[in-house]
Amino acid sequence: MCEGLESRLKGKVVILGIGNILRSDDGAGSVLAGRIKGKVPFVVFDAEEAPENYLEKIIQEKPDTVLIIDTVDFDGKPGEFKFLPAQDIKAVNLFATHNASISLTINYLQSNLKADIIILIIQPKSIVFGDKLSPEVTNALDELEGWFSRLTRSVKY
Repeated sequence: MCEGLESRLKGKVVILGIGNILRSDDGAGSVLAGRIKGKVPFVVFDAEEAPENYLEKIIQEKPDTVLIIDTVDFDGKPGEFKFLPAQDIKAVNLFATHNASISLTINYLQSNLKADIIILIIQPKSIVFGDKLSPEVTNALDELEGWFSRLTRSVKY
């Protein structure tokens, strides 16, 4: 499920959840950030649909690793998720569900940090207006929350 991610979450880790909770599955990054904040040994920001408001806060943290969580249409099955190094985001045919913020966010962080930047992208089923997540994305978030919980219990940071 999260092969290779655990070994990349090194040093001081900042997690940035992105998403519009009023557009169904688009809110997945924000929802997951809210679920794990205070339960993991990482700094967690829920940026909602405005990650640009958190960039300086992230830089001030001087992280070794940044994990960005966002809903992205990558032609996967609803609820499918994958981890990508930041440099791979341009090589994959992706459509961010809200503006071009993920690319701009990555570019800004790369130019201001020497951190390893990783993206967790989640395939939405629907991004229509409404505050309810699809069952597929809800299941994916449950799985990811469980993974973070197990990681926290098994690894000393």
